[in-house]
Amino acid sequence: MTSEELSRLRDEKYNASIVHLDRVHHDLVIMRVRPDFPRPAHKPGQYTVLGLGYWEPRHEGCQAEQLDPLFLSRLARRSYSISCSVLDTEGELLEVAQTDWLEFYIVLVRNSGKAAAPVLTPRLFLLEQGSRLHLGEKIAGHYTLEGVKPDDSVIFLSTGTGEAPHNYMLLELLRANHRGRILSACCVRYKQDLGYRAIHDQLMGRYPNYTYLSLTTREGQGPGGKVYIQDLLSSGELERQLGRPLDPATTHVFLCGNPKMIGVAEKDRVTGEVRFPQPPGVIEILTRRGFQTDVPAQKLRGNIHYEEYW
Repeated sequence: MTSEELSRLRDEKYNASIVHLDRVHHDLVIMRVRPDFPRPAHKPGQYTVLGLGYWEPRHEGCQAEQLDPLFLSRLARRSYSISCSVLDTEGELLEVAQTDWLEFYIVLVRNSGKAAAPVLTPRLFLLEQGSRLHLGEKIAGHYTLEGVKPDDSVIFLSTGTGEAPHNYMLLELLRANHRGRILSACCVRYKQDLGYRAIHDQLMGRYPNYTYLSLTTREGQGPGGKVYIQDLLSSGELERQLGRPLDPATTHVFLCGNPKMIGVAEKDRVTGEVRFPQPPGVIEILTRRGFQTDVPAQKLRGNIHYEEYW
């Protein structure tokens, strides 16, 4: 394509700019995006779409892409939960209404593990502050704090960048002076993958009802070795850290990240039998203890809420 053609496509397709870029490390970034249009009304926990043209260059060292020439003038898109750094530059709880951007927590996917290469993040990771991109004009999703009462215990369990919507929901709870216990646990490969860790440490020092737990799977966890989210539940450690039992009547659990951690049940097409994946995910462990998942299709709200991250 000529430079004139590229310029025309960018003017036509892009409707937002990056106004802040925090490179946690070479494969992890916190990005704030300001739309050219009024930011849509939304709730913490919801998601929208980011996009870049297939014509844009890709990051080196990523899975090779076999690009159909018909896609050259199209956008590569992906849905992302909206994140939040919780605190403003003065260290106070962020007042979202006084901002005009949306925050995203994004990991570089170098290899999809499938025949088709990842299309968006290898392009996103070449952007800088001031770069232009596409931002969806609609924000949607059922993964919100709807139904949570002021004295309920709220548990956020995530892997990797699945922490993003939980941080935004955490801000909402803290700004509302939530009286119940709040616990957030995030499982990553290495400590460097905890992009918001310093903020959570500050919050724990200020809010006695808040606990943040970090788990790493490729760095030592002590004599017992690796500890996963499921292990926190099965061992009783999560309840110990929470300071109270996981009572289905007064507890909401939010799950976002690796489907293996979440463990959604599937119905056998022949027998109709409902089966959980193995090894057990969090949903099976909690279901055995009287918890129930949301059923969005029937507008039924349970006390297990989940957002699968890929």
